Amino acid sequence: MSVMECKGLVKTYGRQKALNDLSISLGENKITGLIGRNGAGKTTLLKIMAGFIRETSGEIRVLSEKPFNSLKVSANTIYIDDEMSFSPYLNLGEILDVMGSFYQNWDKDIAKRLFSYFAFNPNQHHASLSKGMKSTFNMIVGLAARCPLTILDEPTTGMDAAVRKDFYRALLKDYIAYPRTIILSSHLLTEIEDLLEDVLLIKEGGKCLHLPLVDLQHYAVGLTGKTDLLKQYVPEESILYRKEVGMDSTYAVVKNESHEPEWMGEFQISSVSTEDLCVYLTNQTTGGIDDVFS
Repeated sequence: MSVMECKGLVKTYGRQKALNDLSISLGENKITGLIGRNGAGKTTLLKIMAGFIRETSGEIRVLSEKPFNSLKVSANTIYIDDEMSFSPYLNLGEILDVMGSFYQNWDKDIAKRLFSYFAFNPNQHHASLSKGMKSTFNMIVGLAARCPLTILDEPTTGMDAAVRKDFYRALLKDYIAYPRTIILSSHLLTEIEDLLEDVLLIKEGGKCLHLPLVDLQHYAVGLTGKTDLLKQYVPEESILYRKEVGMDSTYAVVKNESHEPEWMGEFQISSVSTEDLCVYLTNQTTGGIDDVFS
């Protein structure tokens, strides 16, 4: 079953297209990593899914309904980012107490235990917290709500490394105990890789890749060898990235073939990290910043 499906989704701001003919489908009870560069359209997509803003054109269904102004989507979705705000008249303890009125799956016990673990003062107000502490409190709300669709848009902004590790651990443990659809947007793919089942990579508002993490991990290989042999054997369209590593040698990242051609023996073969691969796939050129100096 698809929790979210969109076809030809477009969102424009003036003359700028934040989303450009995007068509994807997200299944239920999976943790999907939404990856892309700044300005790729990640937050726009997530806010449309949450019903915060309306698409310009195209179709989108979340929980089988149009998300904008949908009570069903609002009741079953939570959107967490670093711009969340709460009533200035309620302290942190009171905020946790009233959350059960908004989310039917709200787990007050886990919220209180996480609140205590991260050493919050119940009498503090959200606006008085540091950036990292705000993100941590927001994360507590996002986990304890246990919504069927949980959207986490760069949720670790401002957190230090130790708190981020605790957050990822808590997220995984709670997801295993209470499966739901979680979309985790992040620039730090290496940090969240162990959590993910699928990866959605978007570029310039469109889908670049959408596949299981295990397939992404084997999507490409690195080849190092003689430049003239690389030109002879490897089609230009298969090269995702390359750089010179000597007078007559080149390192290239190429799409992984289902079979290993005989000429592969002419090169030193290495693995490519998923984070580096996503960078190469979203580069404007195959040489990256090096092309500026060529």
